[in-house]
Amino acid sequence: MPMPQSGDKAPGFSLPDQSGATVSLSQFKGRHVVLYFYPKDATPGCTTEACDFRDEHSALVKAGAVVLGVSPDSVASHQKFATKQGLPFSLLADPDHALADAYGVWGEKSLYGRKFMGLIRATFLIGPDAKVVRVWPKVKVAGHVAEVLATLQGGSSSDAAPAPQKAPAKAPAAKAPAAKKAAAEAKPATVKKPAAKKAPAAKTARKGARA
Repeated sequence: MPMPQSGDKAPGFSLPDQSGATVSLSQFKGRHVVLYFYPKDATPGCTTEACDFRDEHSALVKAGAVVLGVSPDSVASHQKFATKQGLPFSLLADPDHALADAYGVWGEKSLYGRKFMGLIRATFLIGPDAKVVRVWPKVKVAGHVAEVLATLQGGSSSDAAPAPQKAPAKAPAAKAPAAKKAAAEAKPATVKKPAAKKAPAAKTARKGARA
């Protein structure tokens, strides 16, 4: 089956979770559902992803979402995995990979040059109207849960356009008088030489010598 895309009707399901209770998509009508598919319980990447969803579970619920994990593992395997990791959400058992087929995530994989059929890690965000809102195919675990949460909260940092940077404010132009004053102060002061004193006028010659 092809993978559902944004706007498509999400395939319905009714599967047992780790407690044996039947979980159906229809019971979450009016809420967002984060349906994430992972290959196998207790493997390194799957454990990291599950713990990331666990750590952000409160924030995801606050954003209006229900988290559901799906793998081909049995109910007993899910119960052991969920208990060990303290997972607060349901893990659905899909041993015949019928749900994985319906979501287009069961296909050919390759490991160390060996090809085989298996579950492809992917996440689907389903809206309150049971339509697919967003698809994350071939999920990379690092940072994935943060991106899902950002989408639920109204935007992703990777999608957002960078905020425009303000041009640095120009320094106010100096007023003319101030500029002149600064220029004047910058110039070395001119030392005025004292004016040369005029020689005293010669006194009037004495009257002719006495006879």
